[in-house]
Amino acid sequence: MDFAKLLKPSAVKVLTSASSKKRLMQELGELAHHAYGLNASEVVEALNTRESLGPTGVGHGVALPHARVEGLDKVVGTFVLLDKPIDFSSVDRQPVDIACALFAPNEAGVEHLKALALVARTLRNPAICNKLRANPNASTLYTILIEDNSVQAA
Repeated sequence: MDFAKLLKPSAVKVLTSASSKKRLMQELGELAHHAYGLNASEVVEALNTRESLGPTGVGHGVALPHARVEGLDKVVGTFVLLDKPIDFSSVDRQPVDIACALFAPNEAGVEHLKALALVARTLRNPAICNKLRANPNASTLYTILIEDNSVQAA
């Protein structure tokens, strides 16, 4: 499992308009719609349902929202860098400026967990997060995620 299998370049974006957790979830839904053809409102509803079980803000400015979504045959993701951090009810109470959302088929089991582990492991690395935060360009962000992951996997 690597980022190249999870993310399309079109699923990476720098957000300048997300001022709240609710707005971020809407942006993630729209991004999933444009990149993968998913129903944006169903994605937002699934993310919010999962979020109601417990916040997916994992600390150090990173959130990993995830949900099971109809119409998928594999796990896919979206990645956003926010220009202004937002409150996400994270475990460390720090605002979030990096969010990587994962969407899995209803019947996905191990693949969903592998993808979540990959993203968590990658975004737990302060050097990678610093590099992402220093490069607010979608294509550069995509390249950083793909390259850093391939170095880790080697």
